[in-house]
Amino acid sequence: MARLLILLALCVLVPAYVSAVRPLKCPLVVHGKVFCDTCRLGFETPATTYITGAKVRVVCKTRDSLQPVFSCDAFTDSTGSYSVTVAYDHEDQICESVLISSPQKNCAAIMPGRERANVILTNNNGIISYNRFANNLGFVRDEPLAACTNIKKLYEEEV
Repeated sequence: MARLLILLALCVLVPAYVSAVRPLKCPLVVHGKVFCDTCRLGFETPATTYITGAKVRVVCKTRDSLQPVFSCDAFTDSTGSYSVTVAYDHEDQICESVLISSPQKNCAAIMPGRERANVILTNNNGIISYNRFANNLGFVRDEPLAACTNIKKLYEEEV
């Protein structure tokens, strides 16, 4: 009976141990940029500026309950770029880069649809690189710049 119990315990515990979260040999790095939509067009244009000091969070949640299991904040540098190092594999989780705040008072409203970007944070998907690139995240300016009139003309199309 004791042998049967030990065998049953091994059948249950070994797979649980094997699939447990472990540190990666080489950590993954999430890269991204944060911009200000200076023309209020909903996308990046030649007048777009990149925000220094914007706060971004990389969050991973469980698929079933959507409870956060990993969270790390970062700030953008002078080019509007951020990097977050992730030491653990998050294969069965939903991971995103999410905008938190902008230091620019005239460009602090989060742009709908550009407030978050999905990121795959596992090595078990065929991606060779340890770098993961998130789509650019964006804030929208309170009032468009004067130069945006000419930029809008570039995007107009005659039908």
